[in-house]
Amino acid sequence: MADRKVTVLGAARSGMAAAELLSRSGASVFVSDAVKIDIAKQSRLDALGIGWEDCGHSEKVYDADFIVVSPGVPDSAPVMQEAFHKALPVYSEIELASWFCRGRILAISGSNGKTTTTELTGHIFRESGCRTWVCGNVGVPFSGVVSDVLERDVVVLEVSSFQLDHTKEFRPDVAVLLNITPDHLDRYEGDINLYAQSKLRMCRQQSESDVLVYNADDERLARFAKGLENQGPKGYPISISQPMDQGGFLENEELVLNINNKKETLMHVDELALRGRHNVYNSLAAAVAARVMEVRSDVVRESLRTFEGVPHRLEPVREVEGVRYVNDSKATNVNAVWYALESFKEPIIWIAGGRDKGNDYAALQPLVQNRVRSMITIGEASQALQTELGHHVDDSVRAEDLEEAIKLAQLLARPGDIVLLSPACASFDQFDSYEHRGDVFRQLVSNL
Repeated sequence: MADRKVTVLGAARSGMAAAELLSRSGASVFVSDAVKIDIAKQSRLDALGIGWEDCGHSEKVYDADFIVVSPGVPDSAPVMQEAFHKALPVYSEIELASWFCRGRILAISGSNGKTTTTELTGHIFRESGCRTWVCGNVGVPFSGVVSDVLERDVVVLEVSSFQLDHTKEFRPDVAVLLNITPDHLDRYEGDINLYAQSKLRMCRQQSESDVLVYNADDERLARFAKGLENQGPKGYPISISQPMDQGGFLENEELVLNINNKKETLMHVDELALRGRHNVYNSLAAAVAARVMEVRSDVVRESLRTFEGVPHRLEPVREVEGVRYVNDSKATNVNAVWYALESFKEPIIWIAGGRDKGNDYAALQPLVQNRVRSMITIGEASQALQTELGHHVDDSVRAEDLEEAIKLAQLLARPGDIVLLSPACASFDQFDSYEHRGDVFRQLVSNL
């Protein structure tokens, strides 16, 4: 990278990590952000001799050999449009980091379940004794750790569609695609096929020596994956509805793996630490990926039994007077909520709402009718949720904020019920992030 001039767009976590990696590699780096860069980051950039600007983008952005773009910057932003007009190469932070990676990369993506599966897979590899780096869209950026990754290490990398949008040569040794359902369509012209193509960039550069683990029960994904298998990676499908000649499946409620024509029964579904049918998919995907990379079966089995889950994803918070409170703040789309509602047999007091992402709430109607007794809505999507689903529950009320919603839930709940925060929406109308929303929920429940 010596003598290369690089602009980094965005000074959030991935942008800062990319800038530091480039600087250490000898590049001349300039960071530009549309909003204010906080004082601590300014000081860090100054200490590294990295030029920067904030509260807008100047012509300095384009005085570069290429641009590294943070995932929060959409292609529709004027600064990106101008970069395209000037024919400047644009790369994602994931792409950049992969150029420096010496270890094996196991990349995981999907509309739902990718954080849980990433953390679960990381847990398996750690339990195997392998030096493991869990990073990307979860935890620390890939650029922030890649310099320390050794050849014998495994990088378990969560990647979002935004991070994949500007990959060119990114090639994981193992790619895991969990599902493709409508999400973030505001970034993809409302077209799920454009969104799907973004996800599939993860395996476009894979060759026959690489592996693709994919959900065969997702018709759209299976169709795309089979096309990729014919020209690139070796496919290992997973299913909970049918046996697989190669991959993983559910048979008589047992997780069965078939890796390189060696069939093995791993464990009963009731032994899994994670509840819900969606987590059977996540567990199968993690198990197949680990076995393909030669982690022993007994390690995989024990890891699936002992995994403790991830914050904000069906996270038990507390039981109060016989009522269990569950934090599922990470459920920011309809499919994630579908999985959450499906996970409980008990009556549910459902808290939903936030900033709408173009969701079709009608898809939840059968589950809401069967599982939800009371619905409490908050935020900008409150009216849309009430209109679409309110008449399918016994009680349907609007709350001004999360604090009022929890007070109402406490009044409506009976012993044995579940109070479930599973918003189906983004958090940015009232919170900084889904983590912030989940933290507030935890705190409010702890105060009951």
